[in-house]
Amino acid sequence: MTIRGNRVSAAGIAARFAIIFSLLFGCTGKSGAEPKAPPGKGMRVLFIGNSLTYANDLPLMVQALAKAGGKDMYVESVSYPNYNFEDHWNNGEALKALARMKWDFVVMQQGPSSLIENREDMRKWAKRFAPKIRKNGARQALYMVWPSLDRVAYFDDVREAYSLTAADVRGAFLPAGEAWRAAWRKDPKAPLYDSDDFHPSNAGTYTAALSIYGMLYKVAPQNLPPRLALANGDVVDLPPALAKLLQDAATEANKTYGRP
Repeated sequence: MTIRGNRVSAAGIAARFAIIFSLLFGCTGKSGAEPKAPPGKGMRVLFIGNSLTYANDLPLMVQALAKAGGKDMYVESVSYPNYNFEDHWNNGEALKALARMKWDFVVMQQGPSSLIENREDMRKWAKRFAPKIRKNGARQALYMVWPSLDRVAYFDDVREAYSLTAADVRGAFLPAGEAWRAAWRKDPKAPLYDSDDFHPSNAGTYTAALSIYGMLYKVAPQNLPPRLALANGDVVDLPPALAKLLQDAATEANKTYGRP
């Protein structure tokens, strides 16, 4: 694997890797299993990423937000620890998931990619995926993440990397990382990082999910519940005041930086 910049401990990888099997291919079991029939009228979203996608069940959180907003969404996720787009291309599971059905969006994420060589690698392999995604009839969407706490000065570089990549493939730009910054401007103590100062807390994932949900549906991600019941049985329950702050932050970031 060639991804750079993700600081994940061996214990963290092992713990998070277990989550993959509940998320991979729409919670249908291990890789290669046939998915449940998606809703006929719902939006279909395939997530391709690494631990910043599967941490705290991000795809299912986006799905739960859509349900709370009165919308149907079917999600599947192909996510492995430390993977970048090149790894996904070589692994082949993401390409199999893409080929199995028609999708509306393919949401793609790798590491922060703030370094020039990582940014260029992301752009190269996103462009490799682009013809297959377009052939499917889907729209590519780049999910901007965030740097680790010791590299917060590189937020602008992360945004530039994902924004340029989205432009390369004529895709949507989902500014989740900027939603984090907007939240911190409102409350510098907003608890968005997990204990390793890189992966998201539940609040951090909720913020990213708000941004993604808002951009995919072209709506302001506001007036949504602080408590979400996910399709796998997990529950996310944030303090109402914090949830409102994060919704305002995601709305601000999407309006300022997002490109549908």
